[in-house]
Amino acid sequence: MMKTLLFRSFVGICFGALVMVLTCLGVIAFGGSLDSGIFVKNAIGCILCGWFFSTATIFFENEKWSLLSQTILHFLTVSILYFLLSFFVGWIPFSLKGLAIGIGIFIPFYMIIWTAFYLYFRFQVKILNEGIDKRRD
Repeated sequence: MMKTLLFRSFVGICFGALVMVLTCLGVIAFGGSLDSGIFVKNAIGCILCGWFFSTATIFFENEKWSLLSQTILHFLTVSILYFLLSFFVGWIPFSLKGLAIGIGIFIPFYMIIWTAFYLYFRFQVKILNEGIDKRRD
């Protein structure tokens, strides 16, 4: 379990850093400039965001819980952490309107990504089951 958590932490941190670098390249490519203080704050935000999104998937490892329970716990964990981080870093304005817009963007993205992972892993299970059936024949 600890090995899995460490691996996911590493992957999440690397993914967050990659997102930040690609974002910076995009800003620069379109004629923008970067302030070092803002860069550091956003870089730390992206890295933390990548870390908690990747490690929170540990909820899906608990086979005693239903998929609904796992999803609710994952959703609550990542949304609370994401919105706290977003307000602190300045990605979302600290206001009711900012929160409403943030939620309006966050939930559809969460649903799309969750569905994509669900379908991917369901397909993987199908492939594994077909492989088991072929060995039985």
